[in-house]
Amino acid sequence: MEQKANPVVYFEIPVNDINRAIRFYNTVFGFAFEKEQIDGNAMAHFPFEDSIRGISGSLAKGDSYIPSTRGVLLYFYTASIEETVKKAIENGAALVYPITENKDLGFAIAEIQDSEGNRIGLHQKL
Repeated sequence: MEQKANPVVYFEIPVNDINRAIRFYNTVFGFAFEKEQIDGNAMAHFPFEDSIRGISGSLAKGDSYIPSTRGVLLYFYTASIEETVKKAIENGAALVYPITENKDLGFAIAEIQDSEGNRIGLHQKL
C-alpha cells in the first residue's frame, strides 16, 4: 500500500495538573494553548498550523492519562537547546539526558523530565 502521509499525526502528553503543565510549556517553549473538555478529560491543545511541517497534540488530564518517564518519547524542536534546557530546569524540570551533539548528522538532543513527570526530548539542528 502506498503511504500518502507521515505515520504520526497527533500526540497527547499526560498531565496531573493541566494549569501547571500549561505554565511550564508556555514558559519553556512559548507555546499558547487552547483549553477544552473532551469526553470528560481536560485538554490543552498545542498550536497547529497546516502550512508548517510537523504534527501537534495536546496536554491531557483524565483518569486514563498517567505521566511517565517510560514509553513513547516525543522530541520538541528548539532553536537553542542550551537556552531551552536552562529554562526547563529553572521551571522545575530535571535533565535526564545531557545535551549531546551529533555533528555528522547535524543535530543536538537532550531529554528533560517535565513538570508532570514525563520524559520529553529536545532537538536542535546544528
